[in-house]
Amino acid sequence: MIKNRWILIFGVLFLAACDGSDIQSVETGGMQEEAVGETDEPDLSLTLGPGQMEWVGAQIFRNECAGKLECLVHWNEGEDFPSLGIGHFIWYPKGVEGRFVESFPALIQYMTQRQVAMPEWLRKLDPMDAPWPDRKAFLAAEDSVEIAELQAFLAGSQGLQAEFIVRRAKESLEKVVSAAPEPEQDSVRKRLKALAATPGGIYALMDYVNFKGEGISAMERYNGQGWGLLQVLLEMEPQTAERPALMNFREAAGRVLTRRAENAENPIEKERWLSGWLKRLETYREPAQMESST
Repeated sequence: MIKNRWILIFGVLFLAACDGSDIQSVETGGMQEEAVGETDEPDLSLTLGPGQMEWVGAQIFRNECAGKLECLVHWNEGEDFPSLGIGHFIWYPKGVEGRFVESFPALIQYMTQRQVAMPEWLRKLDPMDAPWPDRKAFLAAEDSVEIAELQAFLAGSQGLQAEFIVRRAKESLEKVVSAAPEPEQDSVRKRLKALAATPGGIYALMDYVNFKGEGISAMERYNGQGWGLLQVLLEMEPQTAERPALMNFREAAGRVLTRRAENAENPIEKERWLSGWLKRLETYREPAQMESST
C-alpha cells in the first residue's frame, strides 16, 4: 500500500512536469501581483521579485518539512490536529476548538476561488473539518487512498500555497499595527516597514505569521502572554547601524518563544519543541547570508 501511495504522488508530479504550461498558470498565475501588491497603507508593502519569491517558498518548505514530501500531511505528537502543506496549516477535526488559529480551511477556500483541481472527497467536505478524530485514527489511515491523494495535491500546489502565505502576511500587517497599544503603534509600524525593506525581513514576517500567527487572538495566550508577530514587534530593540531590524526581530522572537515554552502547561514545548523553534529563527537572515552559511 505504501508503494502504491508514492506511485500516485509521483505520478501526479510527473504529469505536472509534462504539462508545464497549464500547471504554471494555476500555481504561479497572479503570484507576482500578490508578491508586489500593497496593503491599504503604502509604506507597509511586501515586494518580492520572482527569484526572491522562490527562495522564500523553498525556505518555508524546508522549515516545516525539511523538503520531504511525506511531511506535507502530518500529525505531530502532542497536538490535537494535523498540519498540512508547506506551511503546516492547521486543520481541526469536528468538535475540536483549539487555541491556535486554524488556517487549512482558508487555504482550501482560496484554492477553490482560484479554481484549482483537488481531491473530490476534499472538495465535498461540509463542514470543512479534518476527517480523522484524533492522531490514532490518522496514523491508522496513513496508507489510505485519501491521504495519498491529499499528499499528491499538496505536493503539486506548492506555488499556490506560497502565494496564500504571502497574502496572509500582507493582510496581517495593518491588523497587527491596530492591535498594538496606541502609544506603541507608531513604533510597531516603523519596525514593520524596516523589515519589509529587505527580502530577508519579508521572509521573516511571512514565515513567522505562518509559523506562530499574528498574536492578536485572545485565545493564543499562556498566562496572559502571547507569542505571535505582535508580541515579537513589541519586544524588539531599537534599530541601529550595528543592529539592523532583522537581527533585532530574530533575537526578540527567540525571547518570545522561550517565554511561551516556559509558560506552557505541556512540558513538550520546552523539552522538545523550543530547540527546533530557535533553530528555525536562525534562518531569518538575508538570502546571501543563508547561502554562505549552508
